[in-house]
Amino acid sequence: MSAWLLPDSIADVLPSEARHIEELRRHLLDTACSYGYELVMPPLLEHLDSLLTGTGEALDLQTFKLVDQLSGRSLGLRADTTPQVARIDAHLLGRTGVARLCYCGPVAHTRPDRALGTREPLQLGAELFGHAGAEADLEIMQLALDCLQVAELPPALVDMADVRIVRALMAGLPVEASVLQAVHTALAIKDVASLRELTANFPKAARDGLLALPQLYGDVAVLDEAAKALPDLTAIRQSLDHLRWLAQRLNVGRIGFDLADLRGYAYYSGVRFAAYVEGASDAVVRGGRYDGVGAVFAHDSDRDRPAVGFSLDLKALVRVAAPRALKPAIRAPWGDEPALAEAVAGLRRAGETVIRVLPGHDSEIDEFACDRQLVKVGEHWQVQAVAA
Repeated sequence: MSAWLLPDSIADVLPSEARHIEELRRHLLDTACSYGYELVMPPLLEHLDSLLTGTGEALDLQTFKLVDQLSGRSLGLRADTTPQVARIDAHLLGRTGVARLCYCGPVAHTRPDRALGTREPLQLGAELFGHAGAEADLEIMQLALDCLQVAELPPALVDMADVRIVRALMAGLPVEASVLQAVHTALAIKDVASLRELTANFPKAARDGLLALPQLYGDVAVLDEAAKALPDLTAIRQSLDHLRWLAQRLNVGRIGFDLADLRGYAYYSGVRFAAYVEGASDAVVRGGRYDGVGAVFAHDSDRDRPAVGFSLDLKALVRVAAPRALKPAIRAPWGDEPALAEAVAGLRRAGETVIRVLPGHDSEIDEFACDRQLVKVGEHWQVQAVAA
């Protein structure tokens, strides 16, 4: 085996893709900044017990583990940045009001989460802490959609659900953890036969409600169907009203609902959403509400704060985004003449890309379009258009 062969599902990023990723990273962080989100940069490595605290426990199998040569303690490579941002809000910032934080950085996974996926996503996201109302859900969802627009992706379909509906149906039921997990799995894959068997001994209202969920997917009319098919419980009415309120205000062309979709059930505490675009095999962005995510990092219960956020993989986003035009550049000759050096430096200070052609070489770059050239006219260097 070649020494330079990379591990499975790990790949170099070459110039064209790297340029696109970096440009998108800047534009998306600027978009978050325009909403008032502040950039944070959590470390790639942390003590393992910190990374896997609270909601991070679900990341155990996805986390690379190693030993710190300084302390002897177990460390982990982060598999998700959200718990780290929650730690920053709860343990370091200590704000009592709303905190808006954004981030972008690599994460590492022990296994790819999909066929042909990477084990080193470049995760970008935004988190809003301190507001429990639907207004925060709407802001996060709209920011996520604005990011997709900035990336020049095709129009998105937003799919929504609310984990509180299933929790309301199963509230107070003495169900073993294994049965609960099996119910969640059956709902997620819409396996009605297994669901009917698993709920055979459930109270009639809970059983009928759970068996109705796999059929409750589609456009906004599904919410009216759900109101008729599900038990008349306050928590369920509130969840359906919450989803309807968001759908009425969200600036997106297509909205769908799948009330049996329980992906991230153990992680989310309320509304969850995903956005899909043509050309992508899976959602390009996921998010939702996960209240209390930072409580485990705090010294007191006051830090049990509401939280909502989203994340996406920039590498995956680039694969379905429209190709970017090459950056315009100026070709300049090589030479020791002070006036030439000053002309080149002045153009670069003005924000231009100037590529000097080294002796014996023609332009060998692929990521810049040299549509102009620096030429000497009399005693002065001037920029002129390159003849087509």
